[in-house]
Order: sequence, then structure tokens, then C-alpha cells
Amino acid sequence: METIRLRTPFEVSDTPLSEYPRPQFARDSYMTLNGKWDYAILRKSESFNGNYQGKILVPFSPESLLSGLPEGTIVTPDDVLYYHRTFDIPAEFIKAHTFIHFDAVDFECKVAINGVTVGEHSGGYMPFCLDISGAVRSGENVIELAVTDPTDTSYHTHAKQATKRGGIWYTPQSGIWQSVWLESVPEIYLKDVTIVPDIDNNTVNFKFEKSADAPVDVIVLDGDRVMAQAICDGNEISVPLSEYELWCPENPKLYDLAFKIGKDIVKSYFGMRKFSWVTDSKGFKRMGLNNKPYFHTGVLDQGYWSDGMLTPPSNAALEYDVKLVKSMGFNMIRKHIKIEPLRWYYHCDKEGILVWQDMVTGGSKYKFMYIGGFAVALNIHIKDNTEKGYKRLARQDKEGRDEFEREVRITMNYLKNCVSLSTWVAFNEGWGQFDSVRITKDMQAIDPTRLIDSVSGWNDQGKGTSDTKSLHIYFTPIVMPKDKRCILLSEFGGYSIKTKGHVFSPNKSFGYRIYKSPEKYAAAFKKLYEKRIIPNIANGLSATVYTQVSDVEEEINGLVTYDRKVVKLNTDMVKALNAKLVIKD
Repeated sequence: METIRLRTPFEVSDTPLSEYPRPQFARDSYMTLNGKWDYAILRKSESFNGNYQGKILVPFSPESLLSGLPEGTIVTPDDVLYYHRTFDIPAEFIKAHTFIHFDAVDFECKVAINGVTVGEHSGGYMPFCLDISGAVRSGENVIELAVTDPTDTSYHTHAKQATKRGGIWYTPQSGIWQSVWLESVPEIYLKDVTIVPDIDNNTVNFKFEKSADAPVDVIVLDGDRVMAQAICDGNEISVPLSEYELWCPENPKLYDLAFKIGKDIVKSYFGMRKFSWVTDSKGFKRMGLNNKPYFHTGVLDQGYWSDGMLTPPSNAALEYDVKLVKSMGFNMIRKHIKIEPLRWYYHCDKEGILVWQDMVTGGSKYKFMYIGGFAVALNIHIKDNTEKGYKRLARQDKEGRDEFEREVRITMNYLKNCVSLSTWVAFNEGWGQFDSVRITKDMQAIDPTRLIDSVSGWNDQGKGTSDTKSLHIYFTPIVMPKDKRCILLSEFGGYSIKTKGHVFSPNKSFGYRIYKSPEKYAAAFKKLYEKRIIPNIANGLSATVYTQVSDVEEEINGLVTYDRKVVKLNTDMVKALNAKLVIKD
């Protein structure tokens, strides 16, 4: 099948994505290891003799155009991907503890520094950090990785990657695909902070994890103005705020923070907002923002780029997508089956875009009849808490179920302070779904400050089992069910048009409804919102998620092309439609 490797317009430097990667927990201590590394790809049966095959541009995976590797490079489940590079550390950089951060490596890896194995990790979408204090030194250092990736040949997390790509399933990729970076901290340092705004009591609450029992100085800032200051002698403190603006998409007001413990200084930020379930004057359960019903008009976002695949070519690319969605009048993005670099969430916080965050899916081979075929057509919902249900929904491996729950906890902790993140999405369309009622309750206990869409799409576990009735409707009329839960249209649309010169697969395209002219495409989009979406708000519809932000490979239902060079719909027209999506209470 013919495919074309398209480039986005974003400039890629020799040290890509070098901006500080963690805006909500920022230190002056920072060294990026992004850039050119040595690489080799060998069969598992071959012994590696230390001879590398060329250079790869980290953090782009070998399969991507931006990696610099030959077209068609694939790391198969039978391969080992080896990485190597040298780097210099100034003597003044090294303090009591030095850490290396890998924001994502797909899937399993072993890491060595200067010939010393410093750690191993499993989980292709999960960030991890290793203490390398005993191995690193001032001057020249050597880092080596050995990576393997089963893709979708096991129960492990694989998301939208497939060894046999096509339609809504995409080319697999492997290895390092998010930033690699170093930081060094003194003996007494701040390990973590949980920030919880409370608009009902006019406070912002902090919970600290520290390396030692020492006080933390807390400063709340509005620009250069100190709004509040306190000293936390224990692990938790509540800081009152007398005057502040509420954060919302229409007014994404952020406040700065500074924490000092010993010689360690960390900078952060927060927004004063509240997510909750509310009931409107007609008795419909709604998603609430700052104690009022708020309609979420959103768009599904796979987070793929034509040249970097899962990896954005630059920080400007991350910012572009968020600002494009905002310019069209949407107030929400559903981040689909992927965790982005933390800077993406920062752009959502800053621009005022609510985020629904999907958990990354795994499980063994999916059976179409249970996740999207006859069961959906006949409105049959598989019970997901029995051995039969586990097997039907590709979760018969207990190790895989345990892995998913572990990664849920990691994901929720990693993104807990993101201001814009309003909603966790536990499961999508039955992909590896299991024990959803219990897992939703566990997630509510971990984070009671956000909303949860338990089962997005189908295999709903029945009335009273969750707060949402979450619908995916592409081919049938959009009708609101009689259900006391909050009704979400968590996927719909998918209208498609092929944009000549900007498609990955010229000879094969996928879309839910494909139009041949821009005029018919625009008219159908407009009619969909005017006839099917806007009228149903009065019938209890509380949120919509249009599919999708961009084309991905042969899936051509994006608002913008895969290479981000052509926006397919008139921005003002879409913005005018979105302006009508409000709850009149």
C-alpha cells in the first residue's frame, strides 16, 4: 500500500523539545539529553557487539520520519533496540542526588550509566525517573539503553498501535518517544506536591512529599504581587486567599507558586476552579464548573503528527493544536488513549481548554463482535466483572489487569495538578475493559476533585453504576436516552474529506462519512450541529466530543490535515456553532 511521509511546518532543532519539560514542578537544575544518539536494531537471537548502525534523533521513535532512520524502519517484537550516547556534566551541576527522567519509552528498557545498570522499566506510555547518583560523574558520561516492544502481541499497554495498521489503528512505534533529561538536587529537597484549590472555602491546599522533615516556605503570586505566604512545618497546609479570579475557559487565570525547602526551590502554578456534578433547573444531571452547569463542547485528539507520529515535532506544534481548537470555539479536548508531554497540558491550562484524559488501553487481541460489532448493533452490553467478560473483552490475563490498575495510579498522580484536567475516562469502547464499577470507585477515591466517565462508548454496566451515560454515535440518529445519569456524547461526527497532497495514504482512506467536495463537507458539519446537537441540549445532553482534531494516517476525519497545513473548515463558522452550545438554566 502506497504511503507518503508528510512533513509538518514546524521547525525541528538538533536538540528537539528542549524546553523545560515539567512546568508545574520547575527547578533551575535541568539538562536535556534530547539530540543525536547512536542506535542499533538487532534480533533478540543476535548478540550485540557494540557496533552501532547510525544516528537517531531522540526523542523520535525509529519508525518516525524525524528520527532520521531509513524509511520503513520497524522495531518488531522479535528485535532489541540499542541506544548509546556520551554527554558532559559540569561539576557544579551535580549535587547530593542526580536523577534521570524518561518521559516515555516504549515498552521495556534497561538503562546503564557508565557501565552501571541503574534501572529497568516496563510501560510504554508511563514516565519514570531513576536515581543515578552512584553512577554519574562530572565530565564525560556514557548512557546505554536496551529496549524491547511487544506492541499488540501481548496484554501490555499498546493503545492505538497495531502490527497490522489500518483504519483507526496506526503504525507501531518503539523506543524513546518523549524527552530524556537530568536534574540534580540537594540533600533536602521537595519530592512532590499535590495542589488542590477550594473555591467553596477560598483556600488553596497543599500536600508535600519531602526528602526530610523540614519546613516548606510557600508563596502565592499574582505576577509580581505576593497574594499569600505561609510556612508548612508538616506535610499539609491550607492557605487562605482573600481575592482571586476563577479559572474557566473564558478566563483562564493562573497564579504562580514558589516552594522553598532548605536550598531547594521549586516553581509551580495553579488555577482556582471546581469540577463537580450539578443538577440544572429541569432536573438534568450536568457537568459543573465552579458550581454551575457548563456545557463541554469538545473534540477528540489522538495526538499524532505526520512526521513525529506520537511525538510532537516541537513545543510550537503542541501549542498550535491547542490554539487551533480554541480558535474554533471548542472549550474541551478529549485526549484519546495517550499521555502527552506535560507542556501540552500547560498550554491547555494557559489557553483555557478543558481536558478529558483517557487511560491508555491494553489487553490481548480485541474481538470486534464484543467491542464494536454485533453487540453494539443489538445494544448488548457485556458484563465486565466475570471470567467470561474478561475473556470477551480481552482481559483474561491477570497480569494485564494488574498492570492497567497500576498505570491508572501513575497517570492520575502524574497529571494531578493540571488545572484544565476536568475528567478522567476510565475505559473506551470495551478495549480491555474490566471491573469498571470497582475501578471507577477506586479512581474517585484517588481523586475526588474531578469527574469520571467510567465507560465511554459501550459495554455500559447499567443505570446506577456510574455518573455518566456515555454514548458514541456515528451512524444512527442522535437521540437522548431516558437515564438519570449525565448524558455525554463522548464521540460523534467523524465527517471526512480527502485533501489532495496532504494525505498519508492516497489509495485508501477511512472515515465515518466521506464527502467529495469542501462545500458538501461544510454543509453536513453545520447541519449536524444545528439539527442534532444544539436541540438536544434541552433534552439533557451535557457534552459533545467531535471526531477529531487531525487526520491520522489513512483516517481522514480531522479538522486539520495530518501535516497540519490545511484547516478543512471555516474557523468562524465552527466558532459560531460552538457559541450556541450552552445550557440555558
